[in-house]
Amino acid sequence: MHLTDIREKLAARPDLTRQLAQVKEQVATCIQCGTCSSSCPNAGFMDMTPRRMWRAVLMDRVDMVFSSQTFMLCASCYVCTLRCPRGLPLTGAMAELKQVAFGLDLDRFRRSTLFYKAFMDNIRQYGRVRETELMARYFLAVKDPRVPMSYTGMGIKLMAKHKLHPHLPSRGPGRLAPLFDRAKQQER
Repeated sequence: MHLTDIREKLAARPDLTRQLAQVKEQVATCIQCGTCSSSCPNAGFMDMTPRRMWRAVLMDRVDMVFSSQTFMLCASCYVCTLRCPRGLPLTGAMAELKQVAFGLDLDRFRRSTLFYKAFMDNIRQYGRVRETELMARYFLAVKDPRVPMSYTGMGIKLMAKHKLHPHLPSRGPGRLAPLFDRAKQQER
């Protein structure tokens, strides 16, 4: 995605622009020491270290930020936040970047967004994860028959070890629906 496309999408969504500004404010006092990068257990898998991510956020380089997978690979383990000498809420800032990316509906994060939505819908409905239904909903949302086929081998192994239990979907209101609704009201 080009910078102009991202900027146009941000201009059309003032709520996301405000959220991105909040991230910038959260990391405004970053001294670029690199403690977050050296602490991160997933830094080796990231295409940009967390330190570079924060620098890109501070420099308003939305093209760099949203062309990276760094914030999507954040495990939310809070090690960076705990070790930051400035006490910055880095894990929270990564979560905010994820929310902005989901809100922008960028193609590169489409599958992650669909999985997250299927996961949260599953929790909302049952109060826990029902793996079989979660994956079925995800595969239906992706609308690409190659995706479920790529998981076939793992599914067979899980069923052979009795780790995957097929459940029939149940209907009716979700157990946690009122809690989710209340949280959504408080976010506004």
